[in-house]
Amino acid sequence: MATFDEILKAPTDDLLQVVYRANTLRNREGGDRGTREMARLLHLSLGQLACAVGFNANIHELPDVINLLGFESHAALVEMRNRYFTHDVYERLGIKNILALYTHIATSPALEADLQHLLPKRLETIEATIETTVNPLVIERYKKEMRALYGSGLAHPAFVEGRLQQTDSGFRALLSEVTLIVENRIIPVGDIFFRDAILPEEKRRLIAHGLVPRSLVETRLTYPNLAPREQRMLEEQLRLL
Repeated sequence: MATFDEILKAPTDDLLQVVYRANTLRNREGGDRGTREMARLLHLSLGQLACAVGFNANIHELPDVINLLGFESHAALVEMRNRYFTHDVYERLGIKNILALYTHIATSPALEADLQHLLPKRLETIEATIETTVNPLVIERYKKEMRALYGSGLAHPAFVEGRLQQTDSGFRALLSEVTLIVENRIIPVGDIFFRDAILPEEKRRLIAHGLVPRSLVETRLTYPNLAPREQRMLEEQLRLL
């Protein structure tokens, strides 16, 4: 049977063939008509099936495929897709599936628009799980996901500004998120570096990564009412440049 990636990216004809083949097998075995049974026949979890088919850019053209998979409508498929994407924490959708999704979605403006509405809830779910369990495997997968998200261009400025407003979030430090933002050129370093809401340690990391020209450090030091902690850090870093 086709893999998660193949179903996700399949053109209409290929997707038709995959689903009809699975449906033929179901009829031969006398399996039930549900979506879970189709997922089993395709060797996917229910979450993998919902997201691979639901994020396929061509699926809205294939109502017969949607029905064969056990969904009443495209809206029902999208509802299940969104539920798994926003609530699953690397269980039914593994990290490889998530990375494949981001690579694929980055090629489709329509899917990219859908993703912007789903991302905040997904990250809220993952971060709540990390705070509750402090599971190192979840933390490492979360870091991989966020690096892929920023690297793929799917982290739009509005999304990034929302993240930066969370000034008391420990996840910014966990991810070195401000550095990711600058490295991927989402917000210019000249903008980020002069924001009071960016913590001194975040600015120190930017400097240490060679992302801040000496002239910006010197200019920042001339600002009135600069917090003493940031001033000490900048003066120390200036000596090292």
